[in-house]
Amino acid sequence: MQAAYRLDGTTAIVTGASSGLGERFARVLAGAGAKVAMLARRADRLEKLASEIGDQGGAAMPVACDVTDVEAIRRAVEQVEQKLGPVDVLVNNSGVTVTKRAIDSTPEDFDRILSTNLRGAFFMSIEVAKRMAAAKRKGRIVNVASSIALKQLAMVSIYGISKAGLVQMTKAFALEWARYDISVNAICPGYIVTELNEDYWQTEGGKKLVEKLPKRRVGEPADLDGILLLLASEQASRMFNGAVIAVDDGLAVT
Repeated sequence: MQAAYRLDGTTAIVTGASSGLGERFARVLAGAGAKVAMLARRADRLEKLASEIGDQGGAAMPVACDVTDVEAIRRAVEQVEQKLGPVDVLVNNSGVTVTKRAIDSTPEDFDRILSTNLRGAFFMSIEVAKRMAAAKRKGRIVNVASSIALKQLAMVSIYGISKAGLVQMTKAFALEWARYDISVNAICPGYIVTELNEDYWQTEGGKKLVEKLPKRRVGEPADLDGILLLLASEQASRMFNGAVIAVDDGLAVT
């Protein structure tokens, strides 16, 4: 790995780290030398992941945290700083969705998705950024949005709204916190195979969807490794701030 992408001596937080992209992000950051605090509600999954990362020579710390609870966010970040030191990198990855028509959506659907995907990232970012600013410490915040923030798809209206809000939040925080040398950027992944959806791609519906994609394929979590390391690295991402980067194989331009 090129030196510019090494993260030795840094502390990183990844939310939603118990599975899917969050799990991959934790492994990649630890592999690059960061001390990684992994936040999620499923503590048992985090413990297992931390053990696996440790066996591979990395440093990872499991922290049970529900990002919809602002006080839980404060406690989690405090715990991370006490154990691993000041935070240099935050990856806001926690996310949930529901697949249904907008007309069938409930207030509970709306509140759950917005609370996790947008409100949680908002207050997690604020908690971390104010500590970075107080310590006069350069920082990088990476928000995991979605290609659906950049185009419209049926049946996921609330999810799209939450991710579009995350994109706007990225730009607003990038402007406001530039004076503190805190960079805020967003990744907008397209369709990625994870443990939650891997069976779907083998179904008739999944195969039909793949045929509609620009390159007739779906991505792998590893396809996001490069952009994650780029935006997490102080040296490599020096001129990135407020960037919204689609990593979707061209989905957003269809």
